Amino acid sequence: MSKHPAAVLGTGQTHYVAKRHDVSMSGLVREAIDRAMQDAEVTWDDIDAVVVGKAPDLFEGVMMPELFMADAIGATGKPLLRVHTAGSVGGSTAVVASQLVQSGVHRRVLAVAWEKQSESNAMWALSIPVPFNMPVGAGAGGYFAPHVRSYIRRSHAPEHIGAMVAVKDRLNGSINPYAHLKQPDITFESVQASQMLWDPIRYDETCPSSDGACAVVIGDEETARAREADGKTVAWIHATAMRTEPTTFAGRDQVNPQAGRDAAAALWKSAGITDPLEEIDVAEIYVPFSWFEPMWLENLGFMAEGEGWKLTEAGDTAIGGRLPVNCSGGVLSSNPIGASGMIRFAEAAMQVMRRAGDHQVENAKKALGHAYGGGSQYFSMWVVGSEQP
Repeated sequence: MSKHPAAVLGTGQTHYVAKRHDVSMSGLVREAIDRAMQDAEVTWDDIDAVVVGKAPDLFEGVMMPELFMADAIGATGKPLLRVHTAGSVGGSTAVVASQLVQSGVHRRVLAVAWEKQSESNAMWALSIPVPFNMPVGAGAGGYFAPHVRSYIRRSHAPEHIGAMVAVKDRLNGSINPYAHLKQPDITFESVQASQMLWDPIRYDETCPSSDGACAVVIGDEETARAREADGKTVAWIHATAMRTEPTTFAGRDQVNPQAGRDAAAALWKSAGITDPLEEIDVAEIYVPFSWFEPMWLENLGFMAEGEGWKLTEAGDTAIGGRLPVNCSGGVLSSNPIGASGMIRFAEAAMQVMRRAGDHQVENAKKALGHAYGGGSQYFSMWVVGSEQP
């Protein structure tokens, strides 16, 4: 079945902070929704369906919050779907929303994802309770640190690469008005002097715990073309992909997961891209710990296996480089987990819509949005462009 063209009409984000005690979950989410709808210049009557996404309910301690939030998010009398793919859920939510439009089921769909981590404790929500495990692998960092060590061993990457990524992303975050962490004075030396949390991941090389929400409005070809005719920009969705693999199985490669490689291959094929490093102008990649930048550059096919760190070391992933990565500051600067993937997708759209403000990449025409979740087992991604494919 052929797909109908679809495009991002507008995006909306909250300002990401450690604790939003001034609003409920509904109020937090509505901030992002209102901004996305204003950006897209749509009303509630224009929205045909709502798709929501968030990470595990233990992150706030409220089971299935979308049930009591239905009215606040504009879903009364409309289809409401919830997506859940762990940390990649924000990206997966945007993909599901886009597919509802591409399939011709709906003309305009609102997608929103969020996390209010201050109401619980995500690190311990991600930790297996003692005594049912070996030494405590506290939180995501405890789980992923061995994979980083394996990457360093396999690729022979120098140990300073992680600090380089952290400095780049935090400096990018300092010029993003929505970012949680703003560290304009961060230096390579200050990162290397920060506390070791999970060897080799230091304090300044890890993501924060944020409250926040992100929303996008996705419309059909007729709506998008009408926007363009009115002098507005949209982000045409060129391709989407999602892939999954089990958490554990014999021979699993958690440094370069098969599901990620398969999703990227499917994405590039669907988008008609044969050389992503040359054809993608800017990328928003899910990097919760700094070392995942070179790891995902390889997993996505931008660089050959064992070579990703070289692009980072050369400065080519900085704004103005060959492939700017996480110009928004990325997950290292803002991490409302359920929304973090959608932020990557929204920021990619903002780049090709020329609405990224101070972190705008000049002449960005094609952008990648990427998310992963679970034990590097869920992957979602899309390519958006300034021109209709």
